[in-house]
Amino acid sequence: MFKIVAYGVRENEVPYFKQLNKYNYELKLVPEFLTHDNVETAKGADGVMLRANCVADAENLAKFNAWGIKYVMTRTVGFNHIDLNAIKQYGMKCARVPAYSPYAVAELAQTLGMMLYRHTALATSNTFNGSFAVDPATFSREVHSSTVGIVGAGKIGATEASLYHGMGSTVLAYDPYPSDYARQFVTFVEEDALLAKADIVSIHTPYFPGVNDNLVDAAFIAKMKDGAMLVNTARGELVDYAAVLAALKSGKLGGFATDVFKHEAKLMGHQFAGALPDPELEALRQLYPKVLITPHIGSYTEPALHDMITVSYDNFDEAQRTGHTKNDIKLPD
Repeated sequence: MFKIVAYGVRENEVPYFKQLNKYNYELKLVPEFLTHDNVETAKGADGVMLRANCVADAENLAKFNAWGIKYVMTRTVGFNHIDLNAIKQYGMKCARVPAYSPYAVAELAQTLGMMLYRHTALATSNTFNGSFAVDPATFSREVHSSTVGIVGAGKIGATEASLYHGMGSTVLAYDPYPSDYARQFVTFVEEDALLAKADIVSIHTPYFPGVNDNLVDAAFIAKMKDGAMLVNTARGELVDYAAVLAALKSGKLGGFATDVFKHEAKLMGHQFAGALPDPELEALRQLYPKVLITPHIGSYTEPALHDMITVSYDNFDEAQRTGHTKNDIKLPD
């Protein structure tokens, strides 16, 4: 029987791993992310299922190879946690989940944008602290008559656009590869035009290490409409925290929300009694409720989980039967 060890499996996810196991894999479900310290838990497995923040670097992949593990799959869209050079070196099969329910991240992005725009976090924080006075800072415009900018109008970005479009908002989008599907909900414009007009800017750009790090920097923010809200549910590496901090303090940005962070492995799954280990993120946290932070829960919905597990199981099956999958990650030349 083919044995899979899956990492980062939360307690409430266990029944889904079992119920969706149509191939009758032998499963070992590990709650923790894969690290250098717990890599021994993979011994005896035929395949490994990862999630974001698992450490699939050259060191761990060398151990997998020594133990005869030839199938390394990730139940995520992104794969920057995997050393693809090592995958190629050891001739391993490696695939991902190229898409899951796009509503999962899109709904969270819209929720965060709405919370910032209508100042609901401030209002509920005030009442939690006993103040039922109407704070002048909660005065706002209405989203249906405002402009939303989507940077990266792939499946998730286009889905968020459809949600705002359904509310009556004007939705602009920038994407180097505009799709006909997205055109139903957006008007494609150049990035500078989008930034100048949007009241809410939502980032859905894929992250390419060494290519678009700190895409949202001081120059990007300077082009934004004064007082606009910024939402990032893509990747933490896309945003220059120092630039965002400066813009929030100057009033250039009206608010910032993020579901993703730089150095996520140092944060995810940990409880902090004091300051966060990332000083810039800690400085942002201290600006709540002008800054809203969620712990990478964008894909944490039942439909998304169902898709991630099902496609991952299919990837293992197809790789065993044919030597490849339709979701193979392209390896370096």
